[in-house]
Amino acid sequence: MSDAPHLVLVDGSGFIFRAFHALPPMSSPDGTPVNAVFGFTNMLARLLREHVGSHLAVIFDAGRKTFRNEIDPRYKANRPEPPEDLIPQFALIREATAAFGVPGIELAGWEADDLIASYAAVMEKEGGRCTIVSSDKDLMQLIGPQVEMLDPIKQKPIREEEVLAKFGVTPGKVVDVQALMGDPTDNVPGVPGIGPKGAAQLVAEYGDLDAILAAAPTMKPSKRQQALIEHAGDARLSLRLVTLVRDVPLPEPVEALAVRAPDPAALFGWLQRMGFHSVIQRMGLTGIPAPVPAAPVSGDGAGDAPGDAATFGPYETITTLDALDRWIEAAGRAGRFALDTETDSLDARVATLVGLSLATAPGKAAYVPLRHEGTLEHPAGRQLDPAQVLDRLKPLLADESVLKIFQNAKYDLLVFAHAGIETIAPIDDTMLLSYAQSAGEHGQGMDELSELHLGHKPISYGEVTGTGRNRIPFAQVPVDRATDYAAEDADVTLRLRDVLLPGLRARKSVAVYEMLERPLVPVLAAMEQIGIKVDGVELRRLSADFAARMGEMEIAIHTLAGRSFNLGSPKQLGEILFDEMSLPGGKRGKTGAWGTDSSVLQELADAGHELPARILEWRQLAKLKSTYADALVEQMDPKTGRVHTSFQMAATTTGRLSSNDPNLQNIPIRTEEGGRIRRAFIAEAGYVLLSADYSQIELRLLADVAQIPQLREAFALGQDIHARTASEVFGIPIEGMDPLIRRRAKAINFGIIYGISAFGLGRQLGIPAGEARRYIDTYFARYPGIREYMERKREEARAQGYVTTPFGRRCYVPGIREKNSARRAYAERQAINAPLQGGAADVIKRAMVRLAHVLPESGLDARMLLQVHDELLFEVREDQADALGTLVKAEMEGAASFAVKLEVETGIGANWAEAH
Repeated sequence: MSDAPHLVLVDGSGFIFRAFHALPPMSSPDGTPVNAVFGFTNMLARLLREHVGSHLAVIFDAGRKTFRNEIDPRYKANRPEPPEDLIPQFALIREATAAFGVPGIELAGWEADDLIASYAAVMEKEGGRCTIVSSDKDLMQLIGPQVEMLDPIKQKPIREEEVLAKFGVTPGKVVDVQALMGDPTDNVPGVPGIGPKGAAQLVAEYGDLDAILAAAPTMKPSKRQQALIEHAGDARLSLRLVTLVRDVPLPEPVEALAVRAPDPAALFGWLQRMGFHSVIQRMGLTGIPAPVPAAPVSGDGAGDAPGDAATFGPYETITTLDALDRWIEAAGRAGRFALDTETDSLDARVATLVGLSLATAPGKAAYVPLRHEGTLEHPAGRQLDPAQVLDRLKPLLADESVLKIFQNAKYDLLVFAHAGIETIAPIDDTMLLSYAQSAGEHGQGMDELSELHLGHKPISYGEVTGTGRNRIPFAQVPVDRATDYAAEDADVTLRLRDVLLPGLRARKSVAVYEMLERPLVPVLAAMEQIGIKVDGVELRRLSADFAARMGEMEIAIHTLAGRSFNLGSPKQLGEILFDEMSLPGGKRGKTGAWGTDSSVLQELADAGHELPARILEWRQLAKLKSTYADALVEQMDPKTGRVHTSFQMAATTTGRLSSNDPNLQNIPIRTEEGGRIRRAFIAEAGYVLLSADYSQIELRLLADVAQIPQLREAFALGQDIHARTASEVFGIPIEGMDPLIRRRAKAINFGIIYGISAFGLGRQLGIPAGEARRYIDTYFARYPGIREYMERKREEARAQGYVTTPFGRRCYVPGIREKNSARRAYAERQAINAPLQGGAADVIKRAMVRLAHVLPESGLDARMLLQVHDELLFEVREDQADALGTLVKAEMEGAASFAVKLEVETGIGANWAEAH
């Protein structure tokens, strides 16, 4: 088979829709939307570059009407019109195909899938191979020993085993399954009530559709049997609609589809017109004289950087001070350069520089090795003295007229601070440039951004250091390989900045980046350096106490179970709960073991079963012991007695900060154990901790953005918002209100923000779901603006793929168009909550930036230590605590202006628990 012809067929019509939704919006120099065209172009370039076949063609749909509409006029009749931005891209896709010299094939009256099926049949008959570049399930019926598919986005092959995993049957039986289950999208009727699993079971038992329908009268009486009998005609019609025709007259013979090199001049001209400079570089067309330079692609933050036609490498290794001086001079002349560090640790605060790289223009980058160790096989060679290098760089890093560009700048600022360089400004951060306009749309790592925006896959860290047990420290990487890797990172970072910057304006994200994200970098870096003091003695005492309590709980749990078992073993716990105790609701996973995650245990506990409730308590205590009581002692700096969390600036969809090593976001607030852990966070002698917390900020934002007059009035009057809600919903006076009624209103208030269901509210309050539903309905009747707000946000997310905070931050909502109802409902809850949670995150970031400027000028001996959700924690000299409280309260409440006034509560104490 190695010498047999190999035909690659690209499902052009299918790919364009997938690329359109997979890639962020972008436009050509003349303003035409081109995100799907860019994805298609990259895919074609890859196919030609990798020579995956001997023959190649792109197959298109000639029109919406085919012979199937004559069989059933309803077929695909309800499909919506293509999105407005996609319509002009259909013609450009065909232009791209011609520019690459690839045959584009279509035939009136037939679908692209039928043409693909017919070409594949010819290849099978002639003993050749066929690869179909598509992920369309309708084409999976064609897969066989000589035919496979290739997912064009994931670049993963689809063979018989993948079809079996998806449909539960082999490719030859896919049409029978599809005929039974139907397809509402295409108006294929199928048999009502039969889904994928049921269809696969029937096919497995009876063989094919004809056999199933013939056997239906003798099946056990059931709704399924009745449906099969009543809808046998629909099933046979569906089979005709889903079965691909394999003998369509071929518009071009296979011989005419032989792969041929594109005309370089024609391809170059077309790519220039589109502004696809990175494709020009990858196709090796950079030597062709350029016509009048095309403007860079601009749009919603995606596209190619100006001038990025330069190749990635080769790069220079800087081993002399003279060479370093030349690069420093070039960076100064350029007025900007990208900078990246290579270190011996992921903890930037204590990491030592192994080397650094800089880029002054696309394709112009170099690496400065500082502490490579070398081996007998790969000597490190000449390296520069770190102190001399830093001394040379220091003026450039502090030069306000030269922009320093980083990817994840906070890490590099901390590395340089540890090396003795405190002043680096001004900066740009490509991670935050992207995050400010695309939170939740995709990851923000450099490699992912490079592939997405530059069409270039950088050398990975694992490629130069190895992986797993074979990984070596970066200091042992040969200098030539380190140069290739590190200098490329700086080069990519520089190019990304040019690509991403125009997107801020297009996506109306300039304020988010310039006023929140970028100025917050040095603020958080300083907080990480300061850290917070912990009481190691108290933590060890706490760990011992938790261990003793866990031991007592373990004995009680074993008594309830009737025997001893390993509480940390999900398998053993599942056997106890569902095999031995026969509790309801058990579900087995793929391995056959019972599921025992927290949601399963919580349902059982809510139903009144004591053992799962005790297990949940034991797990919570075990988590607190390992995550905090034990881990904080290990993470404490032995010199200072402080722990230094790392704030993650681009990890959430809403703009909220997260933290790790240690994670301080998840310490329980209202439990006794959480309070004891917070008591272990202490102030230095002579100092106290001051906590400043926004009061009910998300409810205040809800009252503002949803324009709820009753809530606005309650906040304006300083009323108890939960008592006011209880009064509105349950029709009772605020004075002398039963605390239980207020608690129910509080649960509704906060639950509504997170899109709580009647079942969820009922479980939380310990009442039937029906009663909880009545509460929610009454709540919406009293506050109709909230229901309108929720529906508005759902619609915005469905239409745009994102919602925005009051400050204009885009929060993308993956899954909002999911067919799976559970995943879609989760995404809808995200859409409702993201503007509120994200708005609160924006407010506290504004406050932090303000305070970072005000504190040094205040004359107070105070430092900002932590940010946890809506709270800021400070350390201040004891006699200045009240003055700091007044200052912080004023700055935080003045950080933003809404129809509902922000309110901040402050507390002072020797430890975090007392202050909070």
